[in-house]
Amino acid sequence: MKTFLTIFRKEFTDTVRDRRTLFIMVIFPLLLFPLLFGGITKLQVSQMKKVEEKILRVALINAAGAPGFEAMVSASRGMRITPPIVADSAQPFLQRDSLDAVIIVAADFRDKVESLNAGTMTVMFKSGDDYDIVKRRLHDLLRNYEKQLITSRFAKLKLDQTIVSAVHVEERDVASIKERVGKVLGGFIPYLFVIFCFMGSMYPAIDLAAGEKERGTIETLLTAPVSRFQILLGKFAVVVLAGILSAVISMIGLYTAVRQVKEMPQEMLTAVMGILDVQSILLTLSLLLPLTVFFAGFLLSLSMFAKSYKEAQSIISPLTIVVILPVAIGMVPGIGLTSTTALIPVLNVSLATKEIIAGTIEPGLLALVYISLIVLAALSLWMCTQWFNREETIFRGT
Repeated sequence: MKTFLTIFRKEFTDTVRDRRTLFIMVIFPLLLFPLLFGGITKLQVSQMKKVEEKILRVALINAAGAPGFEAMVSASRGMRITPPIVADSAQPFLQRDSLDAVIIVAADFRDKVESLNAGTMTVMFKSGDDYDIVKRRLHDLLRNYEKQLITSRFAKLKLDQTIVSAVHVEERDVASIKERVGKVLGGFIPYLFVIFCFMGSMYPAIDLAAGEKERGTIETLLTAPVSRFQILLGKFAVVVLAGILSAVISMIGLYTAVRQVKEMPQEMLTAVMGILDVQSILLTLSLLLPLTVFFAGFLLSLSMFAKSYKEAQSIISPLTIVVILPVAIGMVPGIGLTSTTALIPVLNVSLATKEIIAGTIEPGLLALVYISLIVLAALSLWMCTQWFNREETIFRGT
C-alpha cells in the first residue's frame, strides 16, 4: 500500500504540473456551465424580447372583404399596415424581408361569414429562428378577429355562446415539476458529465503513458524495486481521479450557473435545485466511477501502444465522437432504461442519470447498470494489465 501511494503521489504531481491537463480537468468545466447557461439564457431572453417588441410590417390583400379587420390590425400594438400589394408579389416581398407577413382575405369571405360558414384567410410569412413568435402573434390577431365575428353571429341569432361547448376538459398532469424538468434536463446533463469524465481522463492517460515513453522516463520507472502492476495501479488511480474530479467540478459549475440565471422562473429554479440534491449527485457520481475506470483502462492501453504524445493524441481524440454517440442516443425521446439498454456501455449511464434526476429510477434496473459497469471496469483493468506486461508494447518504437 505504501509503494502504491508513493507511485500515486509521483504520478499525480506530474499530472497537475501539466497545464493542458489542469485546464481540461479544472478550469474548463468550472467556466463552461456559467458561460453556457448564463450567456445563452441572457441572449435568448434578449432575442425573444426583441422579436416580441418588433413592429411587424403587414400587408393586407382584399381587406375590404373582412369588415372591421383592417381597423383591428391598425389598432393592434406592434403591427403596421403597409401600402397594398398584389397577391403575386407577396412571396418576393417576404423573401427579401421587405414584409413580415401578408394576409390575404378570400374573395368570398364576407359571403361565407354572413351565411354562417367559415371564411378563409391566408397568412403568408417567412419562418426563421425567432421561436415562432411572429407566427404566434399573427395567429393571436386572427383568433381575436374570429372571436369578434362569432360574438356578433351569436348576438344576431340571440343564442348563448356556451351552447357550443358540450365538453369541458380539465387537464391534470400528475408528474411533479421535478419530473418534468428532470426529463428535459436529464438528457442534457449526463451528456456533459460523461464527456468531462472522458476528457478529464484522456489527457492524464496520454501523458502518463505515451508522454513518459517520449520523455524516456518509463525505463527509469520500470527499474524501480516495485512490480509493474503497482506502477500501473498508480497511473490508473491518477487517471480515474482526474476523470471524477472533472465531473465533480462540472457539477459545481452547473450549480453555480443555475444560481446565477436570474431570468429563470422561481418555480423552475426550485425544481432545478431539487434535481441537484445530494442524493442525485451521489448516485450520479457512483455511476460515473466505474465508467471512468473503464475509460482509464481503455485510454491507458491505447496511450501505452502509441510511440509518442502526438500519436496517442491522434489515436484517442477521435474516440470523443464514439463516446458522444451513445449519450446522444440517450437524449432521443422514447429511448428509456430497460433490461437491454442497462447493459449498453455509456448509454446506460446516460439513461440512468436521466431517471435519477427525474426521481423515477427503478432499483432493479439501477442495480443492473451497476453490475454491467463494474464488470466492464474489471475487464478494462485486466486488459490494461495484460497490455502493460508486454515488452513489445512498452518499448514499441524505442
